Amino acid sequence: MTHSISAIQADITELTIDAIVNAANASLLGGGGVDGAIHRKTGPALLAECRLLGGCQTGRAKLTQGHDLPAKYIIHTVGPVWRGGRDNEAALLAACYQNSLGLAAAHRLNSVAFPCISTGIYGYPLAEAAEIAVDTVSAFLSGYDGQLEVIFYCFSEQALAAYRSLLTKR
Repeated sequence: MTHSISAIQADITELTIDAIVNAANASLLGGGGVDGAIHRKTGPALLAECRLLGGCQTGRAKLTQGHDLPAKYIIHTVGPVWRGGRDNEAALLAACYQNSLGLAAAHRLNSVAFPCISTGIYGYPLAEAAEIAVDTVSAFLSGYDGQLEVIFYCFSEQALAAYRSLLTKR
């Protein structure tokens, strides 16, 4: 089947796509950064649906409706807090991408957009996080027989440059 991976600079809440990934906190009840922007844009309907999910563990992912977003669905994943790389952060971050892609595949979605998971308030170094993201997504797609377009949406020029540099090497 066909796969594509790209990076763009955009506001994830404005993307017309099958699913966006929310870099959520463990409660799934809203927070700062991407999570806060998504919850502000969707309002109380998303919060009510998230309350039914019982939170989410680091590295795991859960799916909700897109509510007032152009995206049909939101995949919520909880990235690791950076602790210098000594607390299994790389494996947990890779699991965020694997489990999110697994949900996308299980629901037969054709397109999914990822933020730069854990690189904001959670402090994961951007270059390392981008490499894990691109490697994990590439490995998943190499074994996936469905059609899937993966977009890394980047909030900053610096993040966009990091992802594009890695993608041009593929």
